[in-house]
Amino acid sequence: MHKRQLGKNGPMVSAVGLGCWSFGGAYGPATEAESHATLDRAHELGIDFLDTSNVYGNGVSEQVIGSYIKDHPNRFKIATKGGILGGAGAAKRGFDNSPNHLREALEKSLKNLGVEHVELYYIHRRDQEYPIEEVVETLVKFKQEGKIGGIGFSEISPASLRRANEVHHVMAVQSEYSLWSRMPELGMVQACKELGAALVAFSPVGRGMFAFEAPDPATFGDTDFRKNNPRFQEPNFSANLKALEGFKTFALEKNTTPAALAIAWLLKQDDHIIPIPGTRTVAHLEDDASGESLDLTSDDLAKIARLLPPGFAHGNRYSATQQNGPEHYC
Repeated sequence: MHKRQLGKNGPMVSAVGLGCWSFGGAYGPATEAESHATLDRAHELGIDFLDTSNVYGNGVSEQVIGSYIKDHPNRFKIATKGGILGGAGAAKRGFDNSPNHLREALEKSLKNLGVEHVELYYIHRRDQEYPIEEVVETLVKFKQEGKIGGIGFSEISPASLRRANEVHHVMAVQSEYSLWSRMPELGMVQACKELGAALVAFSPVGRGMFAFEAPDPATFGDTDFRKNNPRFQEPNFSANLKALEGFKTFALEKNTTPAALAIAWLLKQDDHIIPIPGTRTVAHLEDDASGESLDLTSDDLAKIARLLPPGFAHGNRYSATQQNGPEHYC
C-alpha cells in the first residue's frame, strides 16, 4: 500500500484508509468480532489510517477500535470527531462547538479509544453560533496539550476552510467525494491543494452502490442511514442502478470490480486525496483496497467520464434531515 501525507506537516498514512462508521451499526448490526477481523485484515493490507467519531453508534465504533488496539498497539493512526449533539443519523440533532463541549467530547473519545493522543481531530459539524476562528483556537489548545496531532473539519465550505487556516494550518477536510458526489470539485479539492490540507473522501463507493451486488433497500433496517436517503428511494434507486450498468461492465472488462475502479478513479484525481471506504467486512475491505493498485490510463479516465459524468446520480445526496449541518457552497 502506497502512502500519502496527511496535510503538509502531517504523518504519512496509507493511500486508502478505513472508515469505521459501520462498526457502530450505520448500515446494519455489526459484532465486535467482525469489526476486529476487519481491522486485522486492514493491518495485513497495509491500511494504517482509521476514521471514526464519538457519535458513531454513540461511542460504539470508538470502543470497538479501543478494544482492538489494546491488544494490538501502534498499528493505526486514528482520526476522530466531535461537535454533534444527538448522534449521527438521529431524527433530531444539534451542534456544539463550545470549548467546554469539545473538551468533554475529546476526553471521552480518548477514553473510548484507550489512548492519550489521536493523530487528527475533526469538528464533525460546524456550530454556526461560534466563529470558526474561535473553534480553531480551541483545537490549537488541544494540540498544544498533546491530545491531538492535527486539526480537521468535516463538511465545511472552501471559504470556511480559508478562514480557519488563517488561524492555524488545517491538516484535513473530510467531505463526501466519489463518482456520484462531485461537489468538492467546485472549490474544495482546489482549496485543500492550495493550503496543503488532505481531502479525506468518505463514502467513495457510494454507500455500497458501486458493489457488483447492489444493496437492496427492502432489507434496510430502521437504523440504516440509507433507508431515508433520496438516492436509495424510488424512482431514484432504479434509475441509479441503470446508470451504473455501463460502469460495472467496464470494470469487468478491466478485470476488476466497480468498487475498486471507483477507488482508483478517486486516487487518480490528485495526490492529496485519501479515500476512506467504510465497511465492517473483510471481503468488502479487500475489494475496496484493491483499487489502490489499479493503474488507470488517460483512456480509462476518459471512458469513465463518458459513462458517469458529473451529476449523473438521481436524487439529492441527503434528505432534508440529513442535510442539517453540512455547509453549502455552490
